[in-house]
Amino acid sequence: MLELDPVVQWLLVLIVAALYSLVGHGGASGYIGVLSIAGYSSAVVASTALTMNLLVAGVSFFAYRYAKHFNFSLLWPFAATSVPFAFIGSQIQLAERTYFLVVALVLLLAAARMFLRQKEKPNDESVLLPPLRTSLSWGAAVGLLSGIVGVGGGIFLSPLLLLFGWSGPKTTAAVSAAFILLNSAVGLGGRYLDGRLEVSGILPLLAAGFLGAILGSYLGAIKAPGHLLRRALGVVLALAAIKMIQQYLATR
Repeated sequence: MLELDPVVQWLLVLIVAALYSLVGHGGASGYIGVLSIAGYSSAVVASTALTMNLLVAGVSFFAYRYAKHFNFSLLWPFAATSVPFAFIGSQIQLAERTYFLVVALVLLLAAARMFLRQKEKPNDESVLLPPLRTSLSWGAAVGLLSGIVGVGGGIFLSPLLLLFGWSGPKTTAAVSAAFILLNSAVGLGGRYLDGRLEVSGILPLLAAGFLGAILGSYLGAIKAPGHLLRRALGVVLALAAIKMIQQYLATR
């Protein structure tokens, strides 16, 4: 196992946090990659990634909410069904190769759409609330898939909101950050109750994640134009897809 110098780990975590928080995400898949390469045990990797996800998504949510991009009416129906279905999903085990391949394809398609679909006004942040039944149904689907995959759900919710035209890039980032914050808190609480929470010695990494989140969320919420956020989200989705493809190829 390749072991990374602590300074390199710190810098990589900072970069991951900055990139993901730019679009309102926590970056769990990125931290999993860094920590796995660094040689941490699977228990520490899972607990640390979830803790980092909670921290970075929290900072991102605060920044986007402060900039008045958050819309609670858009969030709550998705969150109401995603949390219980995420728990259900966490109990489901699929064939690993099938799971990695399907998720990778979904993420790649969503990433491609982020670059190809540019018809809307670049800074249009209008919100079109979907019917309640639609939000609840999609929330359950996203929660179930997130539970199976083991992520906060932002990589699935963000493209959904944008592709259906329910919100603009900055509102999407704000809602996704809150969505990830809720799901990560539930997941972290579950690990704590099960006695599987191992986060000793990660304070330097938390500090790096915090600094990266401040930088990324500030740029995303205040400075970056909407079309840039859409492309940044495309990059994030593509990176997550690459991670899934790597796991697919490594699984026999």
